[in-house]
Amino acid sequence: MTAPSAATSTAPRVLCAMSGGVDSSVTAALLKDQGYSVVGAMMRFWPDDKRVDTFDSCCSPDAAYEARRVAEQVGVPFYLLDYREQFQRHIVGPFIDEYSRGRTPNPCVNCNTKVKFDELVKKAKMLGCQYVATGHYVKRVENERGEVEFHRGDDPRKDQTYFLWGTPRDALPYILFPVGELEKPRVREIAAERGLLTAQKPESQNICFVPGKVQDFVAEHLPRVQGHIREIRTGEIVGEHLGTQFYTLGQKKGLGLFQSHRVRHVVHLDPQTQTVWVGDHEDCLWDGLEADSANYLVDLSELPQRLQVQVRYRTAPVGATLLHADEHGFRLRFDEPQFAVAPGQSAVLYDGDRLLGGGLIRDHTPELPALSSAEEQGVEGVESTVC
Repeated sequence: MTAPSAATSTAPRVLCAMSGGVDSSVTAALLKDQGYSVVGAMMRFWPDDKRVDTFDSCCSPDAAYEARRVAEQVGVPFYLLDYREQFQRHIVGPFIDEYSRGRTPNPCVNCNTKVKFDELVKKAKMLGCQYVATGHYVKRVENERGEVEFHRGDDPRKDQTYFLWGTPRDALPYILFPVGELEKPRVREIAAERGLLTAQKPESQNICFVPGKVQDFVAEHLPRVQGHIREIRTGEIVGEHLGTQFYTLGQKKGLGLFQSHRVRHVVHLDPQTQTVWVGDHEDCLWDGLEADSANYLVDLSELPQRLQVQVRYRTAPVGATLLHADEHGFRLRFDEPQFAVAPGQSAVLYDGDRLLGGGLIRDHTPELPALSSAEEQGVEGVESTVC
């Protein structure tokens, strides 16, 4: 990232999103060193009527206090921006809705897409800021045409491009990533050298608005509905469950099957009939995928036929052939079958290190064994109970 010229009479103004963590703290410090006029801001997500431990450390009232303290250390103004309504509408509500549909959502993608790099960019412009900066480990690259591209961060263990595929393309020129060319240990060193109070703060590992286990959070919002667990090849009932929302594709632990000595995985979820389908490892392999709700950071005509796709944050990208793409979604075939490609998660497209875009993985219904009409309608006479 190029620093503004010292000869510039008015330094470019940057709204720096501060979470109370070390990455955004160092981001604010580096921006000021580079001559920008920095305004620190934290987005308030936690509602007043929730217990104090509802939000994890990255989005909590304590984090807001730490972010304000760091802003004082760096010497920049700090504002707490109220985004409670947007967060509930764009993040928490859809999170619950996806689980009710038998899908596995990724709320961090929604947060970056709908809130940080949409709502926050708009707020920055209202405040007279030319840029928004975050502590994401992503590289901002200008190509030979002067267009801004997002590339993987230089620290492969921390790269966060996976979460940014939904960024509105017209917002790319206004986003800065000062730590994208640094490795995490160096970021902590910079924080320690400056005496920033977040230098040794541990990283948040959880979904920010889920205080404990995801299953417990989902249970607070969706009713338990008893149903069958069936074998995908035979239709045989091999267990019972209390809601498809408590399962995800590929899961093999905690199934409570009648024949517990056999290793089986969740292959398909059908909330309409409240059926969890299980099978062997090979039953959970996908040859390809379809995705909808697509967003591209390049023109459709520039999408290569051969590319890489990443279907989980903590997995390596795999080679794939793009079979079709339009403004709504895309279809591709993997070079090798992939295990448990979960509907609702993100399929993120790359050309080498360059982020091309992505979409939400659609379910594909495997061939199911024939059931009687009574069986197809699920368990009758069982009342739902709210946890």
